[in-house]
Amino acid sequence: MAIIQVLHQMVHEARRNNGRNSLLLCILECIVAFLERLAEYFNRYANIYVGLYGYEYMTAGKKVMELFRNRGWTNIINDNLVFRTLALINFVVGALTGAFGMAIANLFPSWVEVFGDNQYIASFALAFVIGLSLSHVVLGVIASATDTVIVCFAESPNDFQANYPELSQQMLFAWRQIYPNECGF
Repeated sequence: MAIIQVLHQMVHEARRNNGRNSLLLCILECIVAFLERLAEYFNRYANIYVGLYGYEYMTAGKKVMELFRNRGWTNIINDNLVFRTLALINFVVGALTGAFGMAIANLFPSWVEVFGDNQYIASFALAFVIGLSLSHVVLGVIASATDTVIVCFAESPNDFQANYPELSQQMLFAWRQIYPNECGF
């Protein structure tokens, strides 16, 4: 969504600077605006609304984006630090698994002799893909849980406060440190 918004702004500025008569820039601006509206429906938070409320996917995508827009949380969902951290961990796990694959190739060269001169590269690549894939599955569960917490917190912070006041205060305190303007319930 953030990338599409940046593209939209760039095309809008180019059209403004080059005059309103540029047909190509006008068409590009319409296409990017259409993509922006389309991306509103297709987001990872829509699945959470489908699971929580049973909406069909398109309705869920629109409703969850309306929720974040009404809360003023579009910066929060565009700047998802958990997703970036998990992606980095995923890459590190893949790299460590690849190094382990190279160590196995060094200890047991007969296992990888079919790769010829590229046995260490092939061992690293194969182990990297396996480690990356398995890590992606495990960390995907954590990412989904985090997204669910964000949606539920945005949907009903008062219920969270009523049922778990200590956790609610900790979460509000942490979020207000990072997003002081967006988390002003």
